[in-house]
Amino acid sequence: MVKLIECVPNFSEGKDLELVADIVSAIKTAKVLNVHSDPDHNRTVVTIVGEPDAVQLAAFDLTQRAMQLLDINKHEGEHPYIGVVDVVPFIPIKDISVAETVDVAREFGEKVATKFALPVYFYGAAAKIAEHKELPNVRRGGYKVLKEEFTNARRKPDLGDKLHPHAGALAVGVRDFLIAFNVNLETSDIDLAKSIAKNIREKSGGLPGVRALGISLTSRNITQVSINVCDHRTTSLKQVFDEVGKWARTYNVNILESELVGMIPQEAVFEGMQEYLKLPGFSSKQILEHHVN
Repeated sequence: MVKLIECVPNFSEGKDLELVADIVSAIKTAKVLNVHSDPDHNRTVVTIVGEPDAVQLAAFDLTQRAMQLLDINKHEGEHPYIGVVDVVPFIPIKDISVAETVDVAREFGEKVATKFALPVYFYGAAAKIAEHKELPNVRRGGYKVLKEEFTNARRKPDLGDKLHPHAGALAVGVRDFLIAFNVNLETSDIDLAKSIAKNIREKSGGLPGVRALGISLTSRNITQVSINVCDHRTTSLKQVFDEVGKWARTYNVNILESELVGMIPQEAVFEGMQEYLKLPGFSSKQILEHHVN
């Protein structure tokens, strides 16, 4: 019986692809399934899979290399962030329990906190306190606000007592599958994109298990509704796309296309999905089960 976990480190560089490649090349012990970089988000999402110890070491090596090459004080990007390696979630895939995956995540957090003096917040199933359960609470306001509020007891990390001078902080979690799904709008009106995002997110009374932000893609002079589908079994991608489409029609704006960031579980895929969701870049290589059967 081979235990498998997925890990999806997000780091704060998406413009310099040579730099991205250097950081990703630090991964030696696990299989890299997908690398997605975005210049406007200025962020890269890496999906790796393997046995627990191998994946933990791969995430450690990536974190070390990113800390060697990046400076959070110089970072600018549309996506919220708190560190050069912003978030490292671990996801149980095969023959491993959530509790065992929490052990892997917490051990990883202990190692990077000890080795690199990097403050760590545990979230999701790995959270040690209720306030850290939801990632948006940990990342509230981003790095600039975290710097201002770090001495506040409510912003205290689980490990460490000060921000790293050039790497910031790190969120380490355990979660179920999360589908990162972005919908691009044919408008540069950021208020419109933010309004659609607000209308569809669960927190504002929208779709269950959906988080969303309105983001400017300045390199293309358009905007994007950046979406996390945290429970695809309750709210499908089709439902999310239909809801965005409904509000886009209300605001008289066209959907240009969509994209999936990273991997997607087979059970979330439906016939005709690429055409229905306007996903020109989708590949069957993004279906997780094609790599872990």
